[in-house]
Amino acid sequence: MAGMAGVLAGGYHGPPVLTLARAFSSWTFDPWVCAFVLLAGGCYLAAVRRARRTGAPWPLARAVSFVGAGLGMLVIATMSWTGAYAPVLFYARAAQTIVLLLVVPLFLALGRPITLAVTVLPVPFGKLINATIRSRAAKVLTFPALVTPVLVVVPFLVYFTSWYSAYFHSSVVRELTYLALMAPGFAFFWTLLRVDPVPKEYPYLVSLWITGVEVIGDAILGVAVIGDAHLIGGAYYQALARPWGPSLRFDQMLGGGTLWVLGDIVGLPFLAAQLIHMIREDEADAAVIDAELDASDASDASQASAGAAVVGPASPPAAQPWWESDPRFTSRFKPADDQAGD
Repeated sequence: MAGMAGVLAGGYHGPPVLTLARAFSSWTFDPWVCAFVLLAGGCYLAAVRRARRTGAPWPLARAVSFVGAGLGMLVIATMSWTGAYAPVLFYARAAQTIVLLLVVPLFLALGRPITLAVTVLPVPFGKLINATIRSRAAKVLTFPALVTPVLVVVPFLVYFTSWYSAYFHSSVVRELTYLALMAPGFAFFWTLLRVDPVPKEYPYLVSLWITGVEVIGDAILGVAVIGDAHLIGGAYYQALARPWGPSLRFDQMLGGGTLWVLGDIVGLPFLAAQLIHMIREDEADAAVIDAELDASDASDASQASAGAAVVGPASPPAAQPWWESDPRFTSRFKPADDQAGD
């Protein structure tokens, strides 16, 4: 105890040891995130109110997804224990990274903000939004071969460049890091979920491959962090001199495991959801095709009945197999006398 008191007196000014109780009671305040949450949530709820006044139905689940889950998880990631302990514990920052990269964008996309904006804005602005979404530039920027690598590469840049340590020393870098994680995540889920208008609808089979690549990317990132022989942000953590908790090396291993496991916990259910969507889409397409065939058969039958009524009760000639009328085969099956006469 005397040794710990000496270390504490030596300059450690971070939060106290993390316990289960402190995981629920530790909070910090981020004015920029708070302002964004209040602005985004206020605009969304005002738009929902306006949409319902005009008679456009807007399910409560969408508002709960955007405001309650999406913005709520943003608050938890940046201002709860993960925000309070991210400057001190590697694994706390790893958990924050996954929530900002995958969880927050997923729920924001499920809230269908683009559809809501088009619904409540004046017609010229709605047309402008739709035209922008359908533009060639939007199709290029949301091309799966571009969106997915960005989603996978950004965390690698955060953890394996000086970006990681700059997060601790500059509030501007910290806020830009939050944005850099959420933006590609939102683009990823927006284009794959397809609940909002998208530049181009890709088959769900493509979505399955893309989601699989993302899940593998999270696993590779976690393994790379665990296997890195050097301490990521080592100079910062050593100068911090945290007197409690896991060692720096073990803390980094915990962080790598968090990136791997938590990323898969989010990614694998989404992969299963994509598979379900693909099956349902195939079933819907099959139902449409069956309906068209049934309508075509009914039309043919009605035309045949009408023709029979006009011509008379004579029975129509029996259907002839196609190969008996195909000139490529008819000559092969002629009687020998006919072939000689030819």
